[in-house]
Amino acid sequence: MADDGFEVPRLAQLYDPLEADRGDLDVYAAIVDELGARSVLDVGCGTGTFALLLAARGTTVVGVDPAEASLDVARAKPGADRVRWVHGDATALPPLQVDLATMTGNVTQVFVTDEDWAATLRAVCGALVDGGHLVLETRRPEREAWREWTRGATYESSVVAGVGRVETWVEVTAVADELVTFRASYVFASDGAVLTSDSTLRFRDRGTVESSLVEAGFEVVDVRDAPDRPGREWVFVARAVPAPTVVS
Repeated sequence: MADDGFEVPRLAQLYDPLEADRGDLDVYAAIVDELGARSVLDVGCGTGTFALLLAARGTTVVGVDPAEASLDVARAKPGADRVRWVHGDATALPPLQVDLATMTGNVTQVFVTDEDWAATLRAVCGALVDGGHLVLETRRPEREAWREWTRGATYESSVVAGVGRVETWVEVTAVADELVTFRASYVFASDGAVLTSDSTLRFRDRGTVESSLVEAGFEVVDVRDAPDRPGREWVFVARAVPAPTVVS
């Protein structure tokens, strides 16, 4: 189940205008070119910004997301008919054989249990061609990014076209081992409505991410510093290991 920030229509409509700077996607577009991928599975595609960017360049794209409201936003955008949109998570994908799968933004960290994370990685591996790649990012836990998630540091007041002024902020509500829970608040000036969305992210260390990838059938090709957030995030590039040939 998706968080309210992505599943409630009134909030899903705010995502793009409030997150207008998606320069973080440039590194992924560059990796698509680097790996020569002609088909891409965008896991946790949300409102479709990255999927549509790739599709506009001629890449065959499948976008999957559990939030129907976010997919509704994606489907309404110009060029949406170039993307195959799938409502659900990676474990419910139709049969696919794509060159590359991506998990941008917070997607990697929303899988808080070992079971859900392992099942997702296995499903993604199964959707790749032999030797296909998975690229994902995750925050470095030692940087403790959540310490910056306070109302004072995150408060913004924005005017959104067709909506009016919206005040937003984020506050951490709990930290337990690798899990960080926070609440995003939205105040609509037009009618005074106050909506909230609670989320939990898991901050896995590098070794845990690497071992989970290997257990799911990948080999880790590279671990890079996120160029847009140096020292704060890792970008993992993993390759699906072809199944061994059985000789009778």
